[in-house]
Amino acid sequence: MNRKKLYFWMMGTCLALIALAWNVVRFFSVPLAVGMSIVAAIIPPAAAIVANWGNGG
Repeated sequence: MNRKKLYFWMMGTCLALIALAWNVVRFFSVPLAVGMSIVAAIIPPAAAIVANWGNGG
């Protein structure tokens, strides 16, 4: 899997986590929804690192 595909998979996972957390999971467990949001917040910086891996100096 190349970096571009991995980046899009990671960002898609991020969007899915946020959508599920605040449209479905929050009705059953607010702490779980917050946890999912925290995980989703960590994914974009990691995805940027993956997308730019090997492009340095």
